[in-house]
Amino acid sequence: MLLLGESGTGKELFARAVHENSDRANGPFVVVDCSGLTETLFESELFGHEKGAFTGATMRKPGLVETAQGGTLFLDEIGDVPLAMQVKLLRLIESATYRRVGSVETRHADFRLVAAAHKPLERMMAQGGFRQDLYYRISAFPIQLPALRDRIDDIDLLVESLLQRCGNGTRRLAIDADALEQLRRFSWPGNIRELRNVLERASLFADDGVIRKIHLPQTNSAQPQPAALAQGCTLAEALATFRGSRSELARHLGLSERTLYRRLKAQGLDCGG
Repeated sequence: MLLLGESGTGKELFARAVHENSDRANGPFVVVDCSGLTETLFESELFGHEKGAFTGATMRKPGLVETAQGGTLFLDEIGDVPLAMQVKLLRLIESATYRRVGSVETRHADFRLVAAAHKPLERMMAQGGFRQDLYYRISAFPIQLPALRDRIDDIDLLVESLLQRCGNGTRRLAIDADALEQLRRFSWPGNIRELRNVLERASLFADDGVIRKIHLPQTNSAQPQPAALAQGCTLAEALATFRGSRSELARHLGLSERTLYRRLKAQGLDCGG
């Protein structure tokens, strides 16, 4: 299965949903981020290595293919796989076998493969940047995930799902109708990833657990700021220079004590006092 679409459109979420609704749901769901990995590192991460296989290999390490045994292997941004590794990846898919780096032992793999890309693989293939045989092997069942701006009707369900994740099971979060309508009017260049970030930020301002319009940015990239912070004073600077109590600091910043505590904790600052 090949998932295509802009960055942030929820390809990993889609792949996880496929896994959780398959006969492999009881197996592991293993994500391989193909971007930024050199050929040597990619091979070691994917297939594992034996002790002494290369400098720094002080012990045997199982690869992600082995970790995904009986489950799903999700290759995110497969368009970034180095050309030389694409040959080995194709061999893995076609033969369901592989060898750890530094080993001559052939091992058998058992996983469902889901690949994802935001790069134009067909154009890359025509330009020699992506192997034709690998492309046709992974694209038997391609799915194009639309950008969030093209699926505004899904905002409600996505927000509900994301708020459950933002709460982490310790805090129930909700959103009122006006705020939800404002989210529908955004253009979302960052897609679902941007929506998640906006909700996470807004939750820091929602003392009672209800996200309202005032808690949301006025544009996709803006972030609501209390009066003192909007004047250029960061939370860290305010904490370092203010000489009053924590409750007095909250009033100075235009925040409630609960909101101040959450923001300090979210930024890894001292929450004592």
